[in-house]
Amino acid sequence: MKTKHNITASFNREFRDWRLWATRAIVVAAACVAGLTVVAFTWLGEEALGLFMDVVRLYPWATLVWTPLCAAAIVWVTRRYFAAAAGSGIPQVMATLDPAASAPAQGRLVSFKLSVAKVALTTWGLLAGLSLGREGPSVQVAAGIMLTARRWLPERTAVTAHGLLVAGGAAGIAAAFNTPLAGIMFAIEELSRTPEQRSSGLLMSAIVLAGLMAVSVYGNATYFGIIHASGIDLSLLLPGLLVAVISGGLGGLFSRLLQASLSGNGRDFMSRLRGARPVLFAAVCGLLVAVIGFVSGGATFGSGYSHTRDMVAGQETLPALFLLLKFVATWLTTWSGVPAGIFAPSLAIGAAIGNDIALLLHSPNATALIALGMVGFLAAATQAPLTSFIIVMEMVDGHSMVLSLMACAMVARTVSRVISAPLYSVLAQQQLSNATASVAAVQ
Repeated sequence: MKTKHNITASFNREFRDWRLWATRAIVVAAACVAGLTVVAFTWLGEEALGLFMDVVRLYPWATLVWTPLCAAAIVWVTRRYFAAAAGSGIPQVMATLDPAASAPAQGRLVSFKLSVAKVALTTWGLLAGLSLGREGPSVQVAAGIMLTARRWLPERTAVTAHGLLVAGGAAGIAAAFNTPLAGIMFAIEELSRTPEQRSSGLLMSAIVLAGLMAVSVYGNATYFGIIHASGIDLSLLLPGLLVAVISGGLGGLFSRLLQASLSGNGRDFMSRLRGARPVLFAAVCGLLVAVIGFVSGGATFGSGYSHTRDMVAGQETLPALFLLLKFVATWLTTWSGVPAGIFAPSLAIGAAIGNDIALLLHSPNATALIALGMVGFLAAATQAPLTSFIIVMEMVDGHSMVLSLMACAMVARTVSRVISAPLYSVLAQQQLSNATASVAAVQ
């Protein structure tokens, strides 16, 4: 039996209910604040890394002291005051979305205080020259701001904490990469588990609005520049497949290495040192990152943003071992325990894979192979192929590479799944276990 649609009742529900309008206003305001916060985070990070590179150019040896001291200090502050700020930030948000996560556990993983700390500590890491990105941390930052807005929502609102966390986490990606579509896909692929029909439109609007905050400040420019790929034909098939398989294998290895390192179950000397003396361990990791940066002429310091952008533009000549050195520097930075994301470093590593294969095969399609390497390694490391595909797709001038990028992302993810479990899912379970244990210890 069909139910007759009552237009008057629907109009009253949508336009005359003050609670609905209050909810909309609060969510929209929170999305604007989240987007602008990520934009400010972006500026702070770039300024911090720029200042570090200026000092390194004048005093190259200074980093051998500065970077390990900063790494140790960041880990000490993090462990003492903001334990849940360590690492990427994406696993923390995923852990709060787990049905087993209690409200107190959620508060220990995502909050306004942690958002402020995440911005400060990640920026400090870039000021130290550590190999990290701010995109993963932006997810936790924006989610904390959106979740904070819940206290002002009217009673019996359709917007839940789950919805705000999904919207906030996705808004962080949207604003960090200046790509609202990637934020929406990230919400679908990684965060959302129970779609909420009544509020999904509002939450989707919040994600887009946060992304538009970045557009309004930086313009409609892409994060890593524009990829001008031409002459895409069947000659790209074999080199492209090689890039997809190698980036998938290395991305899976990277994911497995991070999981093994961060689990705390290792019996090697470094793992035992990390468990017994975490601050000293961070200093050792910082020193190794500094040595790698010194050997590479500064190429491995920071997120890798400028080098990736120059590679995309065909203007970069990298050290022969950049791929290996950036891989190791990013692993050591993450293992050290500082707040650090892997998105931007993963794109830099992937670009290096494509660049190296283009040089090895003397391929005329170097730019296309760089794009495929970027999407392949990111998809393999995160096992989020659709999000990875959209982030890189937004950089391509024209649609000639869309299908190639999508195919590369899926092949690389498939190879990665053979080697490693999904990185963020495993780390999210660790975060949830730690938060639950911490709540139980207090009670």
